Amino acid sequence: MSEVKSILLVGVGGQGTILVSKLLTQGLIQAGFDVKMSEVHGMAQRGGSVSTQVRYGDKVYSPIIGEGGADILVAFEKMEAVRWANYLKPTGIAVINDYEIPSLPVATGTVQYPEGCIEAMGKCFKTIAVDAAGTAEEIGNPRTMNVVLLGVLVKAFAMTDIDWETVLRDNLPEKMLDINLKAFRAGMALSQ
Repeated sequence: MSEVKSILLVGVGGQGTILVSKLLTQGLIQAGFDVKMSEVHGMAQRGGSVSTQVRYGDKVYSPIIGEGGADILVAFEKMEAVRWANYLKPTGIAVINDYEIPSLPVATGTVQYPEGCIEAMGKCFKTIAVDAAGTAEEIGNPRTMNVVLLGVLVKAFAMTDIDWETVLRDNLPEKMLDINLKAFRAGMALSQ
């Protein structure tokens, strides 16, 4: 019997966290796991905090990850990593996109964007920081940043035995497939 593994994906509305969680869920189901997924949208469809929780194993009874229960945290925006850090196990892995989206108080100048988010996470957890936004830009489509992060997650969490490229082919529109395959491969290459 395999233990249940818990993955927490966090970001800001419009970054594609929900698409990644759906792709992740499909791949894990095709690999034969019992999978449960939960998603929470923030106050705004775009711009609010978004989290998705994916749990998988032989038998999963709940999609909810409690505090200190996530094996891996994937933050699509670096301040979100700090915001959700208490959900990561002390032995967990933090995958952080070195990317800033100013919250409303930051955008209006009321407060400053916090410095040292990645460094703070690195003091407490095994941390993999990547420039997924820059990588997506380099391959030709900034909107593929989420699939770059999927590639990083797959490699960092040793999930490479699943045929992720087939999952992408089965779940993405044909016109977006080639660029997303490039994004996924680029993400795999970023993860050490």
